[in-house]
Amino acid sequence: MVSFEASDMKKIGLGLTGFGIIFTFVGILLFFDKGFLAMGNILFLSGVTLTIGVKSTLQFFMKRQNFKGSVSFGVGFFFVLIGWPMIGMIVETYGFIVLFSGFWPTLAVFLQRLPLVGWVFQQPFVTSFFERSRGRRVPV
Repeated sequence: MVSFEASDMKKIGLGLTGFGIIFTFVGILLFFDKGFLAMGNILFLSGVTLTIGVKSTLQFFMKRQNFKGSVSFGVGFFFVLIGWPMIGMIVETYGFIVLFSGFWPTLAVFLQRLPLVGWVFQQPFVTSFFERSRGRRVPV
């Protein structure tokens, strides 16, 4: 029996998540092809599960403040599977934004520290956007 280390599982999870994003993007480029979109969703969810673990994934999706996003993401996934990819992706996108809205500040710091394009994300109009999305007011 093959035994994987935790770091190997995380690497596989990140790869699956990346492929999920790629499949979803290709599905959108191919005029909302439901096969690519469904595969993208399955790969993305399995990748997230392998990256952070089953227990953490369930806790994340079952949190009280994430309930609206989890339901929206699930309903959108269902719409994609039954053959309504346009409506499904709209509902999924809303759920994704609601679910991962707490990660925007972390993403902003990461983007500002990138070597070649970080200066773009350090501009006042971009930082004010990230501050507004956090719920804090920016002094004018």
